[in-house]
Amino acid sequence: MNFASDNWWGVAPKIMDAISSENNGSSPAYGGDDRTAKAKSRLSEVFECECEVFFVSTGGAANGLALSVLSPPYGMIVCHEDSHIQMDECGGPEFFSSGAKLLPIRGDHGKLTATGVIKALDGFPHRPPHGAPASALSLTQGTETGTIYSIDEISELCAVAHARGLSVHMDGARFANAVAATGAAPAELSWRAGVDVLCFGGTKNGCLAAEAIIFFKRELAGDVEFRRKRAGHLWSKMRFIAAQFDAYLDREYWLELAGHANFMAKTLSDGLAQIDGVNVLFETEINEVFVSFPNGVAEKLRNDGATFYPWVTPGVSRDACAQRLITSFQTSQSDVEKFLDHVQTQCNKP
Repeated sequence: MNFASDNWWGVAPKIMDAISSENNGSSPAYGGDDRTAKAKSRLSEVFECECEVFFVSTGGAANGLALSVLSPPYGMIVCHEDSHIQMDECGGPEFFSSGAKLLPIRGDHGKLTATGVIKALDGFPHRPPHGAPASALSLTQGTETGTIYSIDEISELCAVAHARGLSVHMDGARFANAVAATGAAPAELSWRAGVDVLCFGGTKNGCLAAEAIIFFKRELAGDVEFRRKRAGHLWSKMRFIAAQFDAYLDREYWLELAGHANFMAKTLSDGLAQIDGVNVLFETEINEVFVSFPNGVAEKLRNDGATFYPWVTPGVSRDACAQRLITSFQTSQSDVEKFLDHVQTQCNKP
């Protein structure tokens, strides 16, 4: 009954096979190998765009490095108050950008709105040299509350950002889950809607340590190759990240993995919604479920062996009863059924 995080699970079989296969023989270092070139080409095919790709091993590094070339040290990055770059990266974007300011703003269901972004930007008028100029807008797809930005929502937000001179970054740690859930083409949920840079995640969806920074406007990449080297994310054996992406993208394996995780989350969410006293807090669109249990039930479930985390977010007390449950490509139907049985039992106890 492990619903702690999709980071807790292992490596998908085909990806592990690819890593093992790549271990035979030798290849040029630092991304100069054929496998890296092939993986980059695959990404251009998937996104229907001749893009600039930089592989790194963590999502935090991907976000920080991407934002470091979109904003100067004195710039400002607009983001949701629940976003990973705001809540969970220990000042990483500020570190990589040498000081850019994050401007976290609120939005229902984990989403920013065009109206909210305009209002926030209007509160920071252009006042050189006193005010930090807004330089980038960061979106998360799927969001930190398990919801999905529609193509129209992304387009509207990107239009506002570009009209104000901001570039648009997308944290796509669970981009695969969003694509699998919507059935939309990856291009439609990214650059065709106006996204300039996507941090395309693999680690949460069956890879070992594989993230890709994808610049759809190649000129925006700037000096990121030097920044990546300086940050210690230019792998000498880059082919082992590339091999993962090659297998990940082959025959839509990434969507198969994400689709399974999404299905398990929806099964879990639907089951929880049928239990008296349990409240599903947000619509379950990807592989994240947010719920509140009756008083004391969450702790009893943990005592039963279930693993999940309380949901901590700005403005909400740590004593609040919101809980986050995440499914993965390895979550089974029996895992979900067993947990639902325990929830039902604990909720029925006096």
